[in-house]
Amino acid sequence: MDEIIPDFTHETGARDRGALWVVGVDEVGRGPLAGPVTACAVRLDPDRVPQGLRDSKVLTRERREELYVEIVAVADVSVAHASVEEIDALNILRASHLAMERAVGALKADHALIDGHMIPRGLACAATAIIRGDALCLSIAAASIVAKVTRDRIMVDLAQQHPGYGWEANAGYPTRAHLEALQNLGVTPWHRRSFKPVHNILYQAVSVSC
Repeated sequence: MDEIIPDFTHETGARDRGALWVVGVDEVGRGPLAGPVTACAVRLDPDRVPQGLRDSKVLTRERREELYVEIVAVADVSVAHASVEEIDALNILRASHLAMERAVGALKADHALIDGHMIPRGLACAATAIIRGDALCLSIAAASIVAKVTRDRIMVDLAQQHPGYGWEANAGYPTRAHLEALQNLGVTPWHRRSFKPVHNILYQAVSVSC
């Protein structure tokens, strides 16, 4: 299958409709059992686009790190998070939208290109949802890379504070090693208590103590 290469079609379309400040937006971290959800908004200069932008999921860690440096050097970038407490209080979908709203709100933007099929209701500007936007749209691809690198770095730092869960490698996702560590080491303050595997362990602990 031919590789999909993102381009400026959607940014150009938004500008043709009158937008002056177009940003691409993506988030990472809906699926993990631990850590925040992280969103990024990027406004690219069409004349200074780093070469090789792709959906972060198809890039190696090393290539993401390289592109991260290039993106933040030439683009307007905003990163925002929703905390574990917000995820548990709101639900992961609303928390991820909150992180997106925060990221967009920190940049000058009059149109946001959002990865996926839903537009966060609290955005302060017009928006377009683009399914597979991180593979199709350069601004969203850039946002996906910055969000992924930023969150991975957070999880590496948290792994040093809470060794044994493998967060430096699994970024909080429910790998077998992470699930085994949850059973053996217990739940940390950085675990999402509203997520079933974590909730079940907490419930088991309460049941045993009763």
